[in-house]
Amino acid sequence: MSTGPGADSAPVHQPDTYAHPRTRRGKGTFSSLSIRNYRLFFTGAIVSNTGTWMARITQDWLVLSLTGSAAAVGVTTALQFLPMLVFGLYGGVIADRYPKRRILLVSQAALGLCGLSLAVLTLSGSIQVWHVYLVAFLLGMVTVVDNPTRQSFVSEMVGPDQLRNAVSLNSANFQSARLIGPAVAGLMIASIGSGWAFLINGLSFLAPLAVLMLMRTNELHKVERAPRGKGQLREGLRYVAGRPDLIWPIVLVGFIGTFGFNFPIWLTAFSEEIFQVGAGTYGFLNTLLAAGSLAGALLAARRGSTRLRMLVVAAGVFGVLEVAAALSPSFWLFALLLVPIGTVGLTINISANSAVQMATDPVMRGRVMSLYMMVFAGGTPIGAPLLGWVTDTFGPRVGFATGGLVSLAAASAIGLVLARVGGLRMAWGWHHGHPQVRFVPRERLATAA
Repeated sequence: MSTGPGADSAPVHQPDTYAHPRTRRGKGTFSSLSIRNYRLFFTGAIVSNTGTWMARITQDWLVLSLTGSAAAVGVTTALQFLPMLVFGLYGGVIADRYPKRRILLVSQAALGLCGLSLAVLTLSGSIQVWHVYLVAFLLGMVTVVDNPTRQSFVSEMVGPDQLRNAVSLNSANFQSARLIGPAVAGLMIASIGSGWAFLINGLSFLAPLAVLMLMRTNELHKVERAPRGKGQLREGLRYVAGRPDLIWPIVLVGFIGTFGFNFPIWLTAFSEEIFQVGAGTYGFLNTLLAAGSLAGALLAARRGSTRLRMLVVAAGVFGVLEVAAALSPSFWLFALLLVPIGTVGLTINISANSAVQMATDPVMRGRVMSLYMMVFAGGTPIGAPLLGWVTDTFGPRVGFATGGLVSLAAASAIGLVLARVGGLRMAWGWHHGHPQVRFVPRERLATAA
């Protein structure tokens, strides 16, 4: 639970009732990999994540090639995340009610079939943009259940003591695949065509299906399952509404996810219109973003706690970096700025994710994480078309800068709200010759005055 609602408060983890002696292991960057079930999960995920990133890059480039419109790329992204916005909370109810491993066996198989469908359409030469829209929407429908189930299943594999480390390593896994997937996809698009990248993505889901089957179910940590009944959605919403340590991180990542994480739109537009480079260089830009994200994930894995102050400051820095990248006069400056943007972006994501998970009771975790994902990813159907239109109408630089400015404004506003709720004020000062921003109690400032 959180020590308080203020901006400097940190969630203090209390062991869940199902804590297991096997989780009391040494701490370290990769400590949760000592648990067999999580090690299997991690291995299968890196294979499917690589295929997923190949498909994402290929999908965006294919839509741009078919339509010539950044707004169409935004529509594709919006359709993929629209189901999360509309049905996201229902996915959390399902995750809390049924065995998560069985849910994942079904959802991962369905994701693989979606990838194979795109491969068949593309390789046969019959692909049209509405096909991509349809498959994107179907992927989103599966993700409604898959996302909160995967997020909350981590705690069943590793237990409470290793939860934060495992959340960070999940992000490191995803970003490691992002280093490989876009580069391979760019080469495949340029050499043998988009269809083969989609085919590899579809087949990659055999890996998570295999490792889920190989898991030892007797080593999973038992959790209380929510019984069937009415009012479970309202129960989850009331739970979050009464917890400032949950609601404000969720609100902040909602703004960041809706307006600040529209990289498919901006990177395709910058590649095509500003720098006039091909698919291979577009993949390279995504790889740089992923390299920074991986660094952020590994740094987060070493930290033992998450402070809301760090989350707010990281969100502000993220907005400033996006504006700087939007105004970059040269390709190489733009490319280099993608690395710290990736690092800070992942710091925001992991900090909010782990803070919310560790502060949530196990029986509510599926519903809370579905709300988290609904806000973080479900805002994309709003932000992606809007920023796609801004990018098409006013240019890629204005579109990218708009996302950064909204992120910066959200961080500033929520930082002030948290400070006010916690009885804190922002103080400027110098530490070892460098400027420093801190939240301090109002009484301390009054005494100093």
